[in-house]
Amino acid sequence: MLGDYFSRKKTSVDDIVRMLADMGGRAPVIKKIPARQAEFGEFGMLDGRIVNALKKRGIEALYSHQSRAISCALSGIDCVIATPTASGKTLCYNLPVLHAVLQDANARALYLFPTKALAQDQLAEFGELSASAGGEIHGFVYDGDTDPVKRRLARTEGHIVITNPDMLNSGILPHHTKWSGYFRNLKFVVVDELHTYRGVFGSHLANLFARLERICEFYGSHPTFICCSATIANPEEHAKALTGRNVELITENGAPASEKEVIIYNPPLIDRNTGLRRSSLFETAKIASAALAGGVSTIVFTRSRLNVELLLRSIRERLEKGGEDPSMIMGYRGGYLPRERRRIEADLRSGALRGVVSTNALELGIDIGSLGLAVLHGYPGSIASAWQQIGRAGRRGAISAAVMVASADPLDQFLAQRPDWFFRSPAERARIDPCNPYIQVSHVKCSAFELPFYAGETFGGQQIDEILDYLADHEVLHRASAGGEDRYYWQADSYPAADLSLRSATGENYTITDITVESKPVVIGTMDRRSAPTLIFPDAIYLHGGKSYIVQSLDTEKMQCFIKEIAADYYTDGDAALRINITDEFETQGNYGWGEVVVTLTPTIFKKIKLATHENAGFGQIKLPEEQMHTTACWIMMPEARQEDAELKLAMEGLENLIRNTAPLFLMCDRSDILVTSRLKDPQLKRAVLYIIDNIPGGIGLAEGAFEVKSELVKTAVDVMDSCSCKNGCPGCIGTPAADFEIKKAVRKLADQIISGM
Repeated sequence: MLGDYFSRKKTSVDDIVRMLADMGGRAPVIKKIPARQAEFGEFGMLDGRIVNALKKRGIEALYSHQSRAISCALSGIDCVIATPTASGKTLCYNLPVLHAVLQDANARALYLFPTKALAQDQLAEFGELSASAGGEIHGFVYDGDTDPVKRRLARTEGHIVITNPDMLNSGILPHHTKWSGYFRNLKFVVVDELHTYRGVFGSHLANLFARLERICEFYGSHPTFICCSATIANPEEHAKALTGRNVELITENGAPASEKEVIIYNPPLIDRNTGLRRSSLFETAKIASAALAGGVSTIVFTRSRLNVELLLRSIRERLEKGGEDPSMIMGYRGGYLPRERRRIEADLRSGALRGVVSTNALELGIDIGSLGLAVLHGYPGSIASAWQQIGRAGRRGAISAAVMVASADPLDQFLAQRPDWFFRSPAERARIDPCNPYIQVSHVKCSAFELPFYAGETFGGQQIDEILDYLADHEVLHRASAGGEDRYYWQADSYPAADLSLRSATGENYTITDITVESKPVVIGTMDRRSAPTLIFPDAIYLHGGKSYIVQSLDTEKMQCFIKEIAADYYTDGDAALRINITDEFETQGNYGWGEVVVTLTPTIFKKIKLATHENAGFGQIKLPEEQMHTTACWIMMPEARQEDAELKLAMEGLENLIRNTAPLFLMCDRSDILVTSRLKDPQLKRAVLYIIDNIPGGIGLAEGAFEVKSELVKTAVDVMDSCSCKNGCPGCIGTPAADFEIKKAVRKLADQIISGM
């Protein structure tokens, strides 16, 4: 039976190890994370009513990092607390906010969370704490689901307003005149899950805070920022880039922790010559279904929307074959509608659901109840994300274990062969670019709607006169002079924040509509424009909720995709051709350079891949118009060729494949955030070149980041290749090897030549 390994009353890590060993993979790598003793600090200046309330809840002393954070906040010092998951960061901001409101009934606080679910959790937590302290404190969640009456009460009576960046952007800042009393008395801005605000989202948030600062200054307030983050390499720098302020860094964790065991499992080899291993997706499904059948509540993390659907289908099929209820597990990912996600979260908390398959959406501190086991389908792309996902297991004292199932990707195999690298490596740097032209200009327009700009005024610490003049010249803003000073006023009827998406640089998303019942079309998801050309095209298979849909038509002008449910035993994977034109060279060093580029993407073909075996089942043509993107790129020029072009091309393709998989390790980004491609004879550089392209319009610092770690990036790519057990290249490291060619030796030689040519 599926649950035989988990049949005891108290499941142990040994049960998991025994099952993995019987599955035939390499002996699991088990890392014991030792227990940590608590370190305590003082209550300090906290109101006595709060101290008494805490003691009634069994909290006799604060942890050292909590004490220090509260001291900073009550002294008006902006701070960032960067400690591991489950270290009690919530009290770091709830206590000083509660203190401020107890001392002054007019005091206000803004809580900002990346998701609606986190906001709902925090309201319940704060309500319990304030009730214990005996204060009449009103807290409100203010998001798209809040009814009009509560919205009005939040503006007038809310001591604490808990919201998300999207609502702050479109629902609060543009209507600040209705919030005048609130902004006039704003004492604290709480920013939780700071590490999630990177890339495009983080670049938007930095501009959103610049808008917030203008409004606060207008009403005469200067709130203190309290930021909380998971462990990243640059929390202080990142918090400063987001808020525009110098912050106090708090990293010493005083919270205790029980022993945790982390297992890295490598599926068994199928072909030793090629290095081919049993599918990590099927192995993950096997582990999760056995655990669920054995009564162990389980969360499965995977890297893509497609894999969420494939895993969900596979786990349900295994449960059904084993006589278990397949509905005990659900999928959770971006593209699901908000109501569906809220229902899944509630069912997990209540125990109605025993398991969930998720992208990184659930690695945050959303309360989804006690989870027995975390299974990571492959390395999630960053050290920080991996530890956040691992931390989801045993959060309430249950079994404290996590299994990371290595996929065939080179980076996963590198970590499986060298687990010490994973356990000893520091977390990555979070990167944003608030000055991304697409993003910054959008927020300048929003801010001009909120308050007029005057000539010479800065925005987020940046001079923006050129942007203001450009918008005035194009009749977006109205320029007027009064008293020898130019002012810039918004002059359109609509407000720009309504059309601004914080998840993409350009704010363009496809709406995906199910027309299976043509008389009752239903919107079931969305997809950003840059992902769409190779995922939703006529005849593509779109997976959602464990079901297969075929794309009937695509309206590229109105950004609409129409799909119908279909019984398909395959999924599709699209491909596209790239053209690259360097428009500005920022910096060069040896064989490396980076600068501004225009990338033209032309969708070409798609493959049909069988769900059961992952075999190629055919292909088709994608007939969609080309897309252009202005962005940045880092390039690596190959040394002057001494070998045949065909051999150089194979070596470059091998290195390209390796860097595509290892670059996210350094850049703290999703793999889809970069494009890696090579040219044997680049028409501009007149050399063989490998490009690492920032796959965000305007760029968000990823190309510059790649340039900063250029040599280390190439060296690590070779280390990843060397860690693979194959003899001469395989799909798990350099890609598909060529017959009668020593590809590994050629890649190693090419990398040495690149590094020595600096």
